[in-house]
Amino acid sequence: MSSSVSPLAPTNVPDMPELAGVRLATAEAGIRYKNRTDVLLAVLDKGTAVAGVFTKSKCPSAPVEWCRAKLSRGTARALVVNSGNANAFTGKNGKQSTALTAQIAAKAVGCNPNEVFLASTGVIGEPLDATKFDGVLGRLSEIAAPGDWMGAAKAIMTTDTFPKVATAKVKLGKATVTINGMAKGAGMIAPDMATMLSFVFTDAPIAPAALQSLLKSGVEDTFNAVTIDGDTSTSDTLLAFATGAAVANGAPKISRASDPRLKAFTKALHGVLADLSEQVARDGEGARKLVEIIVEGATTKASARRIAMSVANSPLVKTAIAGEDANWGRVVMAVGKAGEPANRDKLSIAFNGIRVAKSGARDPSYNEAEVSEAMKNPKIQIKIGLGLGKGRDRVLTCDLTKEYVAINGDYRS
Repeated sequence: MSSSVSPLAPTNVPDMPELAGVRLATAEAGIRYKNRTDVLLAVLDKGTAVAGVFTKSKCPSAPVEWCRAKLSRGTARALVVNSGNANAFTGKNGKQSTALTAQIAAKAVGCNPNEVFLASTGVIGEPLDATKFDGVLGRLSEIAAPGDWMGAAKAIMTTDTFPKVATAKVKLGKATVTINGMAKGAGMIAPDMATMLSFVFTDAPIAPAALQSLLKSGVEDTFNAVTIDGDTSTSDTLLAFATGAAVANGAPKISRASDPRLKAFTKALHGVLADLSEQVARDGEGARKLVEIIVEGATTKASARRIAMSVANSPLVKTAIAGEDANWGRVVMAVGKAGEPANRDKLSIAFNGIRVAKSGARDPSYNEAEVSEAMKNPKIQIKIGLGLGKGRDRVLTCDLTKEYVAINGDYRS
């Protein structure tokens, strides 16, 4: 965790409301860090539905495998998250530590270990000593209370410079329901489902299958449209929990994601996911610029996504932005290498609304001073026009600075 907050951190942090059916507590378990919280316990009411999406990495962490195996049951009573150790690439020890952690949490909460969901983040390849949770989780279960969302978000941070939270309230039937979310992530971010870790909670009464469908579709243009460095984590986990407590206030029970009564809720959930994923981009390791890449005129949306990601993950593009250089040549390079339909002579590129390239060449009205001034902004938009079709997409990234190298060069030391 950095001692200095990213200059791109949000200036307005929401007041996170209590959410019926969820109690939170954090502690110092001494997993890796000293003098800071590193374990979170969320205690969930009976009947809480759960949904999840996970990394597509072929080398997933032990907690990812644990959650995948338990997800089909559809219910959850507890969530345990630790920072400092990813419990990934840890062999039999990894499986044993997840099982032991779940047993300890289940005893503390009073549930079946299969109703405990786990997530870990931090260093890969080092065994996780789950015995450190013994006693800690029992104490956390006793003191868990509604409300401390900011403390929970802080406990799951690693190289993050600020806690990431978001909230929304929306009508569902006659009731007003709440959606609260938190996330962590600053490096090793090129999600193939979500971010490194993110957790969303609601008191809406939504069945597991419907919640899973909403979550899966919700990540596509939010977390899946963010990249920091092109590296997909072994630990990517996004879990959603629906306690159903709003039934008491008149909220209807929802069994299908296609239920028309979910229209406003779906929009609100997407907003929370979009907010959290943008905060991840804003907290990219060493970042000084938030970068939005828009690709228009592609043959399909999927093609536009692949081209946008090629630009977003290019070290040459990202370092040019760090240097406040509107180097459209590097953008052309990234478009060309994406392997997607593109026509050099139809290509146009703009930085922060100023067109620098048109019809495959430098724009005739190009003004170096004007563009250089625009590149000083903390948010940079690169808009790419392909002129081939109606496909459009948008992704978020950040610049690549010397600090990124320093952070990752010293990560294990």
